Amino acid sequence: MNWYRNFDWVLFFSWVALTTFGLIAIYSATQGPVSDFLPAFIQQNFKKQFTWVGLSFLMVIVLQFTAPRTFSQIAYFLYGLCILLTIGTLFVGVEVNGAKSWIVLGSMRFQVSELMKVATVLAVANYLSSRRNISMERLGSAVSATLLIIVPGVLVLLQNDTGTALVIFSLTPFLLFWSGLPYGISLFIVSPALVGYFSVIQWYWGVLASFIIVVLIFIIQKRVWLTISSAIMNLLIVAGVNVALNNVLQAYQKARIQAFINPQFDPKGWGWNVIQAKTAIGSGGVTGKGFMEGTQTQLRFLPEQWTDFIFCVIGEEFGFVGSVLIVVLFMTLIIRLIYGAGQHKHPFAQSVLVGVASIYLIHFIINTGSALGLLPVIGLPLPFVSYGGSAFLSNSLMLGISLNLLLYKREFSMYI
Repeated sequence: MNWYRNFDWVLFFSWVALTTFGLIAIYSATQGPVSDFLPAFIQQNFKKQFTWVGLSFLMVIVLQFTAPRTFSQIAYFLYGLCILLTIGTLFVGVEVNGAKSWIVLGSMRFQVSELMKVATVLAVANYLSSRRNISMERLGSAVSATLLIIVPGVLVLLQNDTGTALVIFSLTPFLLFWSGLPYGISLFIVSPALVGYFSVIQWYWGVLASFIIVVLIFIIQKRVWLTISSAIMNLLIVAGVNVALNNVLQAYQKARIQAFINPQFDPKGWGWNVIQAKTAIGSGGVTGKGFMEGTQTQLRFLPEQWTDFIFCVIGEEFGFVGSVLIVVLFMTLIIRLIYGAGQHKHPFAQSVLVGVASIYLIHFIINTGSALGLLPVIGLPLPFVSYGGSAFLSNSLMLGISLNLLLYKREFSMYI
């Protein structure tokens, strides 16, 4: 087999380019003039990340020599193992930044919830591969697949790792829609998130969003029971968000939401992160201030600039051009995965590729949305760009599996 012809070089070099951008940004965020303001262990982040990049590169290469059926064969085993590890982490895990999702392996720490994402994609893909058409008459399969996603999502949420839990939950509409779930049902599933988002801004925006969604569901699906259920559910979400904002949330939680809606509400407190992030990106101009020349970055105004706000470092030092290049690389990565899913003939591979693409997409939207002040800051890294060994390794594992499934597309299709 001429593997170099079948290998997806576009996908591979998109990963390499994003990784290179990440190393450059992490170096600037930890080794430049800003290092005078950082503790010694933070200054080691670049060396640590470089090590993880090397290990991940070797892992991706080794994965290309693995039989593609292996991933479907180990899917349930890996899923069960990760569930047990996640439960164990709740009791004996190490807490980092408020999330108890880490286990200690000698001198290293690993975030189990990152591996849980990989295991969930493989398990759900394996389940759906034997149920290729989820219709209105076969919603039982959709419910079972949803439970495979909800269980790990809830466990990760109990670890107080809200960002990763949100990513896992978001797999539901993407994977089920690809497996044949009707448009109306797909919209019904994602509607709580949309209505909740607008309800946080203002209750009447939530009501308006509910009305639009209900009308669309009726037009698309033409099911009265589904339309009524959607209306009731979405109005309850609007009411629930309103009650939570006024009677349930603590003062600091309300302040964080107010800062998201209007950063000037508390410019030196909860609004500080958003203001500094937007200032950094805006000050970059077209071509940026130059490598290690960003004032917001180098004077330590940006919080967590090597992880959650790494996009701001790129925006400030490489400007609009650098930011657009990051967007283009991510869109290339995601579109290439979806295109590969459409070209593949095996349902397991299709679901895996779509699941991986959706994880990258949600990470990208939330990370950049937080940096631009469009979404609340919940602490999700930018795949392949932000610092973080566990995240980089897990994301690279998903990419390596995707490259393998695309490389052996013809051979794997014979096992249908």
